[in-house]
Amino acid sequence: MVYFTYKRNRKECFPVQCFEKGSVRNFVENTQKTQLFEQMPIPQAVMRLAVPTIISSLVMVIYNLADTYFVGILNDPIQNAAVTLAAPVLLAFNAVNNLFGVGSSSMMSRALGRRDYDTVYRSSAFGFYCALISGILFSLLVTVFHNPLLVLLGADSHTVSATGAYMRWTVSCGAVPAILNVVMAYMVRAEGSSFHASIGTMSGCLLNIVLDPIFILPWGLDMGAAGAGLATFLSNCVACLYFFVFLFKMRGKTYVCVRPSMFRAPREVVFGIFGVGIPASIQNLLNVTGMTVLNNFTSSYGADAVAAMGIVQKINMVPMNVAMGLSQGIMPLVSYNYASGNVPRMKKTIGFAMKITVSFLAAMTAVFYFGAAPLVRMFMNNQVIVDYGTKFFRGLCFGLVFLAVDFMAVGVFQACGLGRKALVFALLRKVVLEIPALYILNGLYPMYGLAYAQPVAEVILAITACIVLMRLFRKLEEDRNTDKGGEAGREAD
Repeated sequence: MVYFTYKRNRKECFPVQCFEKGSVRNFVENTQKTQLFEQMPIPQAVMRLAVPTIISSLVMVIYNLADTYFVGILNDPIQNAAVTLAAPVLLAFNAVNNLFGVGSSSMMSRALGRRDYDTVYRSSAFGFYCALISGILFSLLVTVFHNPLLVLLGADSHTVSATGAYMRWTVSCGAVPAILNVVMAYMVRAEGSSFHASIGTMSGCLLNIVLDPIFILPWGLDMGAAGAGLATFLSNCVACLYFFVFLFKMRGKTYVCVRPSMFRAPREVVFGIFGVGIPASIQNLLNVTGMTVLNNFTSSYGADAVAAMGIVQKINMVPMNVAMGLSQGIMPLVSYNYASGNVPRMKKTIGFAMKITVSFLAAMTAVFYFGAAPLVRMFMNNQVIVDYGTKFFRGLCFGLVFLAVDFMAVGVFQACGLGRKALVFALLRKVVLEIPALYILNGLYPMYGLAYAQPVAEVILAITACIVLMRLFRKLEEDRNTDKGGEAGREAD
């Protein structure tokens, strides 16, 4: 816990629990957070943790579209190309976010369930400083290899200047705050402070949306793509500042520790973080790979097909982020009860969350199927694109319900520290099922078959997820009954 105290004749402040030997044992637990994890009714606990995360995820969708939208208003293909060409580098941030954000937050929540506070402190400090170092390395590498990287990204003599200006702000200057604010949000959420984690994330997103038109458009600073990069940099700095202020104001009440000396984590902590974080990071990279393969297939049918598929994917991101936000939001609750051995509460939490997300996505499937054409037309009133998009939409939306099951299963694996299972599911989704399905269905039903690749993969994966989860629950119940039997035997002796 970041428990700041000021010592005489010292300018620095440091967390006593991370410094003084034996102080963890003397620490008075935060009963409010313990109540959330152990006693609060499950529907109320799930809502308190998940709703802010879902709202934050939806704001992130809008935030990710902001740069593209406002730069698009300029109607300058060079400025638009700059944002597009730099996108792969920015997507690489997510691999780091998942590695140290998901990994450290899962480790923290499980340690909280065991009341192993030293591990909580060391996990948060390790995740924080690894994220900081990764951000610095990103900045240095992009700055040193600036020109070769621009060529690798596909920038030519026309787009190199605008792309370089955009990356100067977003990566060379902005890698550290961009990575840190996401990782700190994960860690704050791990202790049950989902509201503050989401406020921090959303503050940056909303500020970026406000600053974009001011910095990009002619009536403002008229900086074009460079202005979009500057707005992103400033908004990420504000989000980081929020989290640092939060940690300072909550000293003595938060489990997040950022003391440098706690960065030296034991092997068990490091392996525990990487065991969950590396599969989460690989999953992100595989998602990018799958989207690239889909776009390459679609591009062979012309610009109209690409535009239609792009619109459908963007609309489909809304319910997908709701499902993802819910699965990420309940992770601390699942982790805590898994580690503390409260299997019934863990199962009820997952069951309740599953009912909500499946019901919501079933309703969204109906809306998307019957309202496909009007939804596509909202983005582009071109009949050819509307026709393509309608057929794409009606294929893609069938995977939403099954996607909810898959997201929940992966979230449970991450929460329980079962990184290998999460990695296997990531490989199954993209490498074994979805990408081969793109080849097969495109061959059987040219172009339109592409929209059914994801639903086919998600159906198979959802069945697999149900089987694996049932086996996990059965094993946990058996272990729990065995422990109870051992305790009864010891009491009889």
